[in-house]
Amino acid sequence: MGKLLAWLFVAGKLGKLFTTGGTMLLSVLVYSWVFGWKYAVGFVLLLFVHEMGHYLAARQRGLAVGVPTFIPFVGAWIEMKQMPHNVETEAYVGFAGPLVGTLGALACYWLARQTDSQWLLALAYAGCMLNLFNLIPVSPLDGGRITAIISPKVWLAGVPLLAALFFYRPSPMLVLIAIMAYPQIKLALSGDTGRPQAYYDVPLETRINYAVMYLGLAAFLAIMSYDLHEMIRS
Repeated sequence: MGKLLAWLFVAGKLGKLFTTGGTMLLSVLVYSWVFGWKYAVGFVLLLFVHEMGHYLAARQRGLAVGVPTFIPFVGAWIEMKQMPHNVETEAYVGFAGPLVGTLGALACYWLARQTDSQWLLALAYAGCMLNLFNLIPVSPLDGGRITAIISPKVWLAGVPLLAALFFYRPSPMLVLIAIMAYPQIKLALSGDTGRPQAYYDVPLETRINYAVMYLGLAAFLAIMSYDLHEMIRS
């Protein structure tokens, strides 16, 4: 019986490793056909760094969470096996992904300046844009989870941002995000978020802190994205 339990434990660990490693490898192969293998490997690693930010933050707050899973041209996510108990925990886990992901993009930028590497510079730009996009305040994006602590009404600001981005660069992924965001937007319009009021009871100082961090990170990523785009063009 003990050997069976040990085997099941090892099989479970290997299954998790295959889920992450296998889907990462699949994404690398697909992206390689379009962008080349070096860029593909770097981009998937940046996605991994972003998702590990969520993973580590969730584990730090005692939440049960699955390993990252990747789908080419959609992105990556971690399965929340246990939902946050309050909006501050939700914002904390949501903010960790873009924050750690930004550090990964900055590491690419530093290496690009040290080695005069154009592909690393391109990766730094992609990383900044990826994390900036995730800060759009609509669920299921990280911005929706972060801004919930400020007010669910902030989700309404994400609608014109998504629409403008779609008209600027149409993408099926944006349509998918809009479909997934619709229930949350509907709740925000009605004033009923579907959660008890106690879920949103946090001190005003906490709301202000998250608002400052959110806007600060968004502004930093916007500036970095613009500057990196100009560097690549020149």
